[in-house]
Amino acid sequence: MPGSGQVLKNKQKRRVIVIVVVATAVVFGVLLIPYCIWKRKSLRDNMENNVMLDQNIEFQSEDIEVPSFSLATIVTATNNFSSDSKLGEGGFGLVYKGTLIDGHEIAVKRLSRSSIQGLNEFKNEVILIAKLQHRNLVRLLGYCIEGEEIILIYEYMPNGSLDSFIFDKTRAKVFDWSMRFNIICGIARGLLYLHEDSRLRIIHRDLKASNVLLDSKMNPKISDFGMARIFGGDQTEGNTNRVVGTYGYMAPEYAIDGLFSVKSDVYSFGILLLEILSGKKNRRSFHPSQGLNLVAYAWNLWKDDKPLELIDTCLEDNCILLEFVRCLRISFLCLQQHHEDRPNMSSVVMMLHGESSLPEPKEPTSLVGKKLSSSRKSQSPSTNEITVTLLEAR
Repeated sequence: MPGSGQVLKNKQKRRVIVIVVVATAVVFGVLLIPYCIWKRKSLRDNMENNVMLDQNIEFQSEDIEVPSFSLATIVTATNNFSSDSKLGEGGFGLVYKGTLIDGHEIAVKRLSRSSIQGLNEFKNEVILIAKLQHRNLVRLLGYCIEGEEIILIYEYMPNGSLDSFIFDKTRAKVFDWSMRFNIICGIARGLLYLHEDSRLRIIHRDLKASNVLLDSKMNPKISDFGMARIFGGDQTEGNTNRVVGTYGYMAPEYAIDGLFSVKSDVYSFGILLLEILSGKKNRRSFHPSQGLNLVAYAWNLWKDDKPLELIDTCLEDNCILLEFVRCLRISFLCLQQHHEDRPNMSSVVMMLHGESSLPEPKEPTSLVGKKLSSSRKSQSPSTNEITVTLLEAR
């Protein structure tokens, strides 16, 4: 009996030791998990900072033709990125109004961490737009890469973007025909410069109403060159597995097959022209049962000899009907299904200012409301502007 009691005591001791060891291990594990998470985050942040530092050094070595601003200057100009200074938000991130010490007003685009755009698009925009000078292109004043901040600094456009006028019933009332026609011609001249007259041949790839800004005199300026591509020499078209742009403005050969050219921008201009004429968005459904968008709706009116029914109601008392119909015909020519049937921008500019007869357009095409039949299997839209990026393996 005394021996069995000793065995029982030994078992109890071992049980207590096991419980203590297990409890200690559990407590240690619970304490270790936050440490590991903190350590991992610290390493990741260090890696990101090192990458940003390397990218900054690499970027600074580029032949940039605009100055670099310090972050302190931008913080002061925007009152530390105050919400009161916020102008809007796009695919790149938030946009703020700022005022430099000398009183000069600027627009500040601050890259968002959640943005689908990144340093490559940022570099693309800085390098491209710095080399472009035209009255209908927004002017880049500088940039800032400091710490985790990636910032673009532009001239400030007091009247904001074109979409804030044409799609707003109240503001559209001051948007008369002469103003709209001037904007149409200005956008056309800006595209002509990009395609044919600049030092570089540029395909914008994301022309839309929100990417056209208006200065104090309502002159249009094309902005946002993060998605633009340069063509060299006699190159006239290219192909990509990364389709970027805004669904509803993209040419069919680009959205489906990744084939882009100056005619891709011409197609986008055709959509934009229709929106300016009608005051309606292309993505809006006019006859849900028939799946008609603005292009199909406008074409049906054209076929039925009722083109004037498309006129924005704000223009009914001041529209020059012959110019309106001419612009509508030009938009259809720009929206032809096959890119070789579309005019180039030099022809568009001449057609806008000429009085000679225009070719009869074939039925235009639009992808809105239709499925893309292609080997591309997926698309990931961003928030706000429904700007899509089609990646490899779709």
